[in-house]
Amino acid sequence: MKIASYNVNSIRSRLHIVLPWLQKNKPDYFCIQETKVEDAKFPAAEFEALEYQVVFKGSKQYNGVAIASKQKPQKVNFGLNSEPEDPDRLVIAHFNDLIILNVYIPQGQEVESPQFAYKLAWLGRLKKYLQNNFQTQDKLILCGDFNVAPENIDVHDPKRIFGHVSFNPEVWKAYGELKSWGLVDIFRQHHPDEPGQYTFFDYRVRDSVSRNMGWRVDHILATKSLAIKSKSCIIDLESRLAQKPSDHVIIFAEW
Repeated sequence: MKIASYNVNSIRSRLHIVLPWLQKNKPDYFCIQETKVEDAKFPAAEFEALEYQVVFKGSKQYNGVAIASKQKPQKVNFGLNSEPEDPDRLVIAHFNDLIILNVYIPQGQEVESPQFAYKLAWLGRLKKYLQNNFQTQDKLILCGDFNVAPENIDVHDPKRIFGHVSFNPEVWKAYGELKSWGLVDIFRQHHPDEPGQYTFFDYRVRDSVSRNMGWRVDHILATKSLAIKSKSCIIDLESRLAQKPSDHVIIFAEW
């Protein structure tokens, strides 16, 4: 099994990267965040032409999540089960005994802003959603753009970046509490102490990729019984080096 996650920063602007990647790598599940397109204009036909089923929920210009898969899911839900549900930030798909949650966590804007409080609350609500709907023994994968860099080795300059909405003690605590439900970071399982491995490179930073000035904010988490069976987890930097790339890269894990 292969599962991939990619914040595309507009799916229609990134099809020239996504479609060849699917053809070459043939993941069983491809989770997409920040699609930035209303449902009526989602390019479903392009995925179907490659024999992928795709489920999605989005809105114009903001947010949006989707899962493309080789098999049709038996059940699909969008959003949390508390208000606001934010259906364009979470999709849950059931594939036989495998459950995949694809998430786009709010970024938070500024630490003193209401948006940051909303982000922290969102992480807490997501943990409650897991507690209320699943068991830690389930075969469950939670992946996507979490907008959280959990450790010093997950950013290129921890001293300067410290205090950012994606890199501070409050967000670390909220993210840690989410993981404490029973989730394992698959990338860190295979690369426990490896610095300099990033999934986001800011457009605004000159030569950010060649200078390796990035952040690891996109994650693939899995319940422990599933995590222990994983074979690898890889950050595909080539997806950020393509023409007109997203500011994120594709990350994928194999079982």
